[in-house]
Amino acid sequence: MAYFIFQKNSDGILGNIYRIAENQSDLNNVNIEQSDYKIIEDSQENFNSVKYGTKNILTYNGTNIIYQDQAISYSTKESLLNYIKNTKDIISIYLVSSTNHSLYSRWDNYYSQLSNLNLDSITYPLNKSLEQYFNDLGQPSYNTLQLP
Repeated sequence: MAYFIFQKNSDGILGNIYRIAENQSDLNNVNIEQSDYKIIEDSQENFNSVKYGTKNILTYNGTNIIYQDQAISYSTKESLLNYIKNTKDIISIYLVSSTNHSLYSRWDNYYSQLSNLNLDSITYPLNKSLEQYFNDLGQPSYNTLQLP
């Protein structure tokens, strides 16, 4: 089962997602006091939809997560480059502060993968998320909501 971690006591409030965890091990590695958050189990299918950007999490109501379908497209190399820069900035904050974390190497490797991506080899518009693009190539892909 996958896990979605929300701000506690924020039923119905938009944008209250905090983290997502693909499995129990990843949930155990999130640096939180679990009792301070609302953790909802959901399907791997919904997890992948969020991870790969085909669904956006709006909020939760009780134990039900409310999703919205979304389509991601990068019309130009510059728009994809901007997304990569923003993603690397978020990952960098984690890397600087978490050198001893058990998932550090996963995120350090992903940061390198993002840095070494040849944007000229991609056909634009890219009508899928970067995470889905990597998955389609058989490469690791992560959503920054998965950061511990």
